[in-house]
Amino acid sequence: MPVRVIVGCQWGDEGKGKVVDYFSEDADVVVRFQGGANAGHTVITESGDFVLHLLPSGILRAEKKCVIADGIVIDPEQLIKEIIFLRDMGVSVKGRLFISGKAHLVFPYHKYYDKYLEKLRKGKAIGTTGRGIGPAYTDRVARCGIRAYDLFDEELLKAKLDDNLKLKRSLSPDLNQVEEFGLKYNFDWINRFKEGMMDFIKDTSKILQNALVSGDSVLFEGAQGMMLDVDYGTYPYTTSSNTVSGGIPVNCGLAPFIPDETIGIVKAYTTRVGEGPFPTELNDEMGDILRKRGREFGATTGRPRRCGWLDFVALKYALKINGVNSIAMTKIDVLDGIERILICDGYRYKGKLIREFPNNINIIEECKPHYIEVSGWESETSSLLEFEDLPQNAKEYIDIIENTLEVPVSHISTGPFRHQMIKKCK
Repeated sequence: MPVRVIVGCQWGDEGKGKVVDYFSEDADVVVRFQGGANAGHTVITESGDFVLHLLPSGILRAEKKCVIADGIVIDPEQLIKEIIFLRDMGVSVKGRLFISGKAHLVFPYHKYYDKYLEKLRKGKAIGTTGRGIGPAYTDRVARCGIRAYDLFDEELLKAKLDDNLKLKRSLSPDLNQVEEFGLKYNFDWINRFKEGMMDFIKDTSKILQNALVSGDSVLFEGAQGMMLDVDYGTYPYTTSSNTVSGGIPVNCGLAPFIPDETIGIVKAYTTRVGEGPFPTELNDEMGDILRKRGREFGATTGRPRRCGWLDFVALKYALKINGVNSIAMTKIDVLDGIERILICDGYRYKGKLIREFPNNINIIEECKPHYIEVSGWESETSSLLEFEDLPQNAKEYIDIIENTLEVPVSHISTGPFRHQMIKKCK
């Protein structure tokens, strides 16, 4: 049975939720391997709209096992909210959800500190979601984080909380009177949610190892996007985890492996949320058109997304880093009726044309896009389910993408619903 990896190849928000849900139909196990509640994966079904921040998108498929792996930082409050929401929508997670005991927990003090740090950065803010993700990962690396396993020992949990909060208050004395940095506040808070979590906490590394040995079909679901990877993205304007496919083994407790298929999710244009360089950004009417048509507002924060044309330079870099061997293209319908479509095939930097993504963010910030122009199409694509029925110019647009990136486009999403998916590669 296949082992598939699904990763975003831009700055996140590529439509991973829908694509993961689509491929989950053929999976036995679906795994979230990094990130936290800063993700927002939207799946629209006949039962309604589901926005998932922590639970794998495969949870909406009956009988699928879903794993929140070691590399996740879990907000217990958000997790319980999602479980209750799904239950109220008729989706039970009992016996299907497995949470790693090694996953770290996000507390109120992490969220407060996240926003506190952003204020201190003033004009150099990163543009975080304020969900406490960065501070939780910082504690993980500093070896003072609190893990899901700690919920089983109340005295140890309380002692760890006390030590953490004393240390943080000593480093930032102005937080001494902040409620979110009080021991009682955090201890009472976690006690509201821990009972709802504990039955799900397992050794997920062993579960996944057994699944792979048994030949189960396993689908690994990435969050955010390649260009937000803490090491390979536009650092420091990134998330705090490794979003790339190479992060899967270490974040899941698995030996290195080569998946049967690595699917890169690519939006038909480009968006970005938060601060940081964005060479093809459109601060004009066309940017507004893409934002309005694509409903480009963050599922987690509601913030309007920055919009721009497709960027081949960044995409080539992302595909290579992730070992992508097929592309699922989303939101091609957003380009319907646009007469003139541009694609960035290089950057201009100090009078030179460069076609490889720079490693130095100072260079990226000064790059200007070099565009090629293609003709758009007038007819709608949202009702189409076969590649042959796409407008000729839309097919040519996809041909240019395949020929330039040297990776086949296997699937094309023509709208937000489950059925609006064209399978191009048979």
